[in-house]
Amino acid sequence: MELTCLHNKFNLSALPHLSLPSSKNPNPRFFSRKRNNLCLASTSDTLVTGSGKEVSSKKDAEFGDLKSWMHKNGLPPCKVVLKERPSYDEKHRPIHYVAACEDLRAGDVAFSVPNSLVVTLERVLGNETVAELLTTNKLSELACLALYLMYEKKQGKKSFWYPYIRELDRQRGRGQLAVESPLLWSDDELAYLTGSPTKAEIVERAEGIKREYNELDTVWFMAGSLFQQYPYDIPTEAFPFEIFKQAFVAVQSCVVHLQKVPLARRFALVPLGPPLLAYRSNCKAMLSAVAGAVELVVDRPYKAGEPIVVWCGPQPNSKLLINYGFVDDDNSYDRLVVEAALNTEDPQYQDKRLVVQRNGKLSVQAFPVYAGKEKEAVSDMLPYLRLGYVSDPSEMQSVLSSQGPVCPVSSCMERAVLDQLADYFKRRLAGYPTTLNEDESLLLDPNLNPKKRVATQLVRLEKKILHACLQATVDLIDQLPDHTVSPCPAPYASLLK
Repeated sequence: MELTCLHNKFNLSALPHLSLPSSKNPNPRFFSRKRNNLCLASTSDTLVTGSGKEVSSKKDAEFGDLKSWMHKNGLPPCKVVLKERPSYDEKHRPIHYVAACEDLRAGDVAFSVPNSLVVTLERVLGNETVAELLTTNKLSELACLALYLMYEKKQGKKSFWYPYIRELDRQRGRGQLAVESPLLWSDDELAYLTGSPTKAEIVERAEGIKREYNELDTVWFMAGSLFQQYPYDIPTEAFPFEIFKQAFVAVQSCVVHLQKVPLARRFALVPLGPPLLAYRSNCKAMLSAVAGAVELVVDRPYKAGEPIVVWCGPQPNSKLLINYGFVDDDNSYDRLVVEAALNTEDPQYQDKRLVVQRNGKLSVQAFPVYAGKEKEAVSDMLPYLRLGYVSDPSEMQSVLSSQGPVCPVSSCMERAVLDQLADYFKRRLAGYPTTLNEDESLLLDPNLNPKKRVATQLVRLEKKILHACLQATVDLIDQLPDHTVSPCPAPYASLLK
């Protein structure tokens, strides 16, 4: 998990320790020299290929592994051990993972991490009122946690969290199952996602991170008591955006969302938690807040040495890729979205808006399409789309007086609605540069670039959903009683996006 960067030149530990004031109102006399010093490297902390592994092994010997550090600081005896597996990139060190150190049964407590070893906003800011103010304004919990660890890393070995930060660096922003978040991919690598709505989500998320970066100084001025211990400049002066972005993505990939806790504790960084734990969509084990600790109760039996898995929540594969860098082929929560909107130029737009609102829909409605439930999704869209083909005012009055999503359905209207839907799914499929069969063939290549592999997995699953939707629509067309009927015109048909 890389808190700083995927390249040595952006390693946070390489930044100089600037001699800046500790108060929340930094002295302007330091501003003139900070930019010149910002990118100077401290080679003693910079990991490089070859010698970097040697330097790191010396550090490991000096400080011990993460679990040993945790035991020294209050972690009670537990039933897990840290093991390692090779990285997909030979230039990177092997990554650690949590495995059972003995046979476990479902319901066993694998470990219980005391709150003194858990990083939350409550701990970081020391004042829950300030924490709530920050997270309900323009900054997210992730931004605050990332900023805290960035400042802690500048403390180096003096930081209490040094062993944990070192472990996150070792993970380089990766989950156990795949690669770095696409938020850190190059433009050429993002091209692997051409045709996928996930690509636009990534761009939007990156823009959101930039907005949060621009608000970082708010933390400095509002939480001066926190930063008195750091002799550095205000955040946007101390850290370039690229470094903050890398730290944000790293925190995003390992943060745990705790349930039934105060707002300032709901997002937590838990040593022995992700990224050392692998996520699985069909797993129900979760890290949970208990009295004075965060514990993991396993949901299945494990043999000694087997990796421990936890539930990643009800997230579609697009979110799993953005947040954690992997795609789950067996994800029952995977879905695409079809957005339908009433035509605002329709003279009967207001009446139709009343109808859809009465039936629990919006004038711009997102229809989720879950993998394996494409037929149900198509059936759910039809009443909404039929409304766009009602043009006669008397028919519209009949619809308004009905108690459900009822439209007078003629053969020509139904054919028009289904044709519109079929054309929409065909257009979406045509937006991908490869076909489903080509994706299948590509994934058979054992030497496929890991980022291209995970991107291909995602677009392949998206296409399977779209193909299933298209087939469900074609099946409904085939069931029409009269195939000679021409689709009726609809100058104000609903818009599909």
